[in-house]
This record gives sequence, structure tokens and C-alpha cells, in this order.
Amino acid sequence: FMSDRPLRIGIVCYPSSGGSGIVATDLALALARGGDQVTLISYTRPIRFRSSLPNLDFFEVQTEHYPVFHHQPYTLSLAAGITSLARTKGLDIVHAHYAVPHATAAYLAKQILAPQELPVVTTLHGTDITLVGTRPAFYETTRFSILKSDRVTTVSHWLEAETRAKLDVDIPIQVIPNFIDGDIFKPRDSSRPRCFPDDRPIIMHISNFRKVKNVPAVIEVFRRVRRWIPARLVLIGHGPERPKVIEQIRELGLQDDVLVMGLQNSIEQILPEADLVLTPSEHESFGLVALEALASGVPVITTNMGGAVEVIEDGVTGFLRDPRDLEGMTEAALKILKNPTVKEEMGRLGRASALKRFSIDTIIRQYRELYREIRP
Repeated sequence: FMSDRPLRIGIVCYPSSGGSGIVATDLALALARGGDQVTLISYTRPIRFRSSLPNLDFFEVQTEHYPVFHHQPYTLSLAAGITSLARTKGLDIVHAHYAVPHATAAYLAKQILAPQELPVVTTLHGTDITLVGTRPAFYETTRFSILKSDRVTTVSHWLEAETRAKLDVDIPIQVIPNFIDGDIFKPRDSSRPRCFPDDRPIIMHISNFRKVKNVPAVIEVFRRVRRWIPARLVLIGHGPERPKVIEQIRELGLQDDVLVMGLQNSIEQILPEADLVLTPSEHESFGLVALEALASGVPVITTNMGGAVEVIEDGVTGFLRDPRDLEGMTEAALKILKNPTVKEEMGRLGRASALKRFSIDTIIRQYRELYREIRP
């Protein structure tokens, strides 16, 4: 980390299990460990916010209920919260993760505070561009908020290109990928007993169970794998598609072989138990789960749509497959699960790649250098 004056940084994020909130929280923790004064800003405590560092705070945005509002005006409440923090803590920078409404609220706070300066960094994570930002109800606001940010970053080159194409923006966009702490995410200690009750190979899926995550394909690939070898499927996460997935499991008679765990706070303890992680999303802007699996020494089968191709080397650290290619994913899964040597070598190469290309120290340094450019 750079050794000059610590910065006072406000980081705005969603508190849920999606990648944007997890990355924002991990970034806040890393910056605070490096000496910066960091405040996480959201409507409830983020899922991975577990720290007692004296220079890391959480600010809960207070929302108002009033009969005239059919929906809570969260953007206005968030802008007021950022404004208050900037005045009381003297924020040097506000870093908005996910374009809407965070970048919008940050811009509004910046206008309220003028002439006090408040540089805004906006990091785009994926669905804020590919799904939300392109909808007619949000397009103009999303585009405006990005254009008015002092700096814009994306988590992959693919998402940079999507942002330019879908929102018609022609501004500098810096690609700063997601990162991994290899001291937290690491292979399973073979001397410790396994978390799960039997020795069947474990296929694991972790997501927020949105439609884009294509969880029904996970169930179908698992069903096909079981024709050849006994296996267990572990599903971790929660989201809108979860009830449909549970119904699919019941209809296929897989209840005894599928463990539905819901949200988990200590994913780094469970992930190394997997023999294979399967994430066949319709697209991934980066693939944070895949990166965490690599660091844990677990092979990955993931989508070949989007930024995941920048994380996984096909056939070396995992397999990239079309999210509709059920047979191809099944064959890849069997190749890993039926061949311990393949699984171990992929796991070894995957961890080495993750630590070399996405090391937490390297990526945090890039963010701090970016902050210094706009707030010396």
C-alpha cells in the first residue's frame, strides 16, 4: 500500500449476497487494514461486514415512510446520508458500487455539498449495465450518472465494452478486476474432517438465485452426472428463483442428494469442501464465485458468456461452456470427478493463477492510485 496520508473514503453498496456488495465490503476491509478511514454506506449491514477495525465504520441509511410515497425514495435518503457523512467526516472520496441508484445519489450529494469537493468514483459490476441500466425507466439516469462520475471503473474488459455499447458513453473507463485474499480462500486442510456426512463427490453452486444465474441448468447437469457416479449437490444462496429450483429438485426426485443451505456468512470455510463448482450463468461480468473457487483449489465449470473468460483458462484452470450446453457441462464435470489427478492439477493451477492475476494487494493498490489521482 502507498504510505502517504490516509484517505477518508465512503463506500456505497448493496448489502446482499451479490458480487457488487461482496467486493465493496472486501475493498472496505482491505483499505481500512491499510490505514484509510472507511465508512460502508447501505440500508443494512452488508453480509460480509465482520470487523472490529477502529477505522472502519458502517452508516445505515435511514429511509422514510410517508403516505404520499408509494415507494420509499431511497435515492434521496442515500444522497442525504452521503451529504451528512461528507460534512461530519470530511470524506475525500465517495466510491459508488453499482450504478443505480448509488452513482445517482453520489452525484446529487456532490451538488448539495458544492463548493465543498466530493469526487465520485463509480464501479460498474454487471447487471447494473446489462439488465437494469438499459431498461427505459433507468437508461437516461444511469448514463447521466456514469458520465458525471469523476472516474469510472469496470470489473472486466467485457463489461467495459458492454457499457460503451449499451449506454453510448465515450469516456475513459479503467478496468480494475475483482480480487482475492489467498489467506482467506485456500484449499481444504486435509487433516480436518469434512463438513458433509459422506464421501460422495460434491458439486457446489453459489449465487443470488436470479434468473441470469441459470440454476435450473445446474440441477439438470447434476441429474445427468448421477447417471454415471454417485454425487451430492450443495446449493448456497438465496433469491427469487430459489422456490422454482426447490420444486424442480422435488419433481426430479433428487431431494436426498441435494442440500439447500441458503445464505452462508463463512463461505470460505464451505467452498473448499467442493470437488467442483458449477456456475452456468447466462452471462457473468466477472465471476467472483469462480475466482473464490480457484483460490480454494476447486475446479470450475462456468459460462463462456461475458467476463468469465478473463478469469478461467479453458481446459487448464476449469472449463468454459455455453450455458445451454448441458451435455458439454456434464462431460466436463465427469472428467473432473472421475479423475482425481485432473481435479488436483486443475485445482493447483487454478489457485496459482488466481493469486498471480487477482491478488488483493495488487488490486487494492490500483484503487488507491486511482483515488490519489482525484484527491492528492
